[in-house]
Amino acid sequence: MAELKVVVAGAGGRMGAANIRAVAAQAGLSLHAAVDRVGADAIGQDAGLFAGIAAQGVTITDDLDVALVGADIIIDFTAPQASVALAARVADLGLVHIIGTTGCSEADDAAIAQSAKDGARIVKSGNFSMGMVVLTNLVEKAAAALADYDIDILEMHHNRKVDAPSGTALMLGEAAAKGRDISLKAHAVRVRDGHTGPRETGTIGFATLRGGTVVGDHSVILAGPGERIELGHRAEDRSIFANGAARAALWAADQQPGLYSMVDVLGLND
Repeated sequence: MAELKVVVAGAGGRMGAANIRAVAAQAGLSLHAAVDRVGADAIGQDAGLFAGIAAQGVTITDDLDVALVGADIIIDFTAPQASVALAARVADLGLVHIIGTTGCSEADDAAIAQSAKDGARIVKSGNFSMGMVVLTNLVEKAAAALADYDIDILEMHHNRKVDAPSGTALMLGEAAAKGRDISLKAHAVRVRDGHTGPRETGTIGFATLRGGTVVGDHSVILAGPGERIELGHRAEDRSIFANGAARAALWAADQQPGLYSMVDVLGLND
């Protein structure tokens, strides 16, 4: 079987480099092109050498039109505006789009969902690690089983992360809300400051920490009468996200157009 040709978007970033390494190492995938924004320092460099591996014969470019010619898949950990635009392009071309971008608004998510309806095969997730996907499944079950326990989600990332709460924290919140058959939007508490009064029953709280070079720490705390349960995950290397994205790319290539998550990729929907 011919290898699937992958374009890595945001190639000049830390996740871009991790995705380049993951694609190069994954059987069934080949690095077709690497793209970054106009004026990025990585433009003109060999993608492999930039990512710290052997030269791949692929030069990082800012010409998306050229990069997409002949491609099968685009792996995209960039920014909301860029991901929305890429999703529309992918729909026109019938490609696979793996989206690890976080910080998307409701309007951004709606636009991406529309692109899936228009012909794109999209896997979008706030976190592509295998362990985190399993954790979200556990959180959903725990929230359902302990229906009267308070839930708080604590996350910490490096000091260069620009969105909060993290996409992963929101994904965990959605899992908890799903377990209780409630709307996260209606029950989320993202800020506590000053004289807040007692906690409102049924809310899901978020706390955000930023500092240093932390890749990603997440804890879900379920607090009930006389006890607490803590479910957590610590990311030690960005390769776990990139490897998950590569796995999702292989899976999505065999799917019909639509919007999928890593739960679908791992078959945890049942």
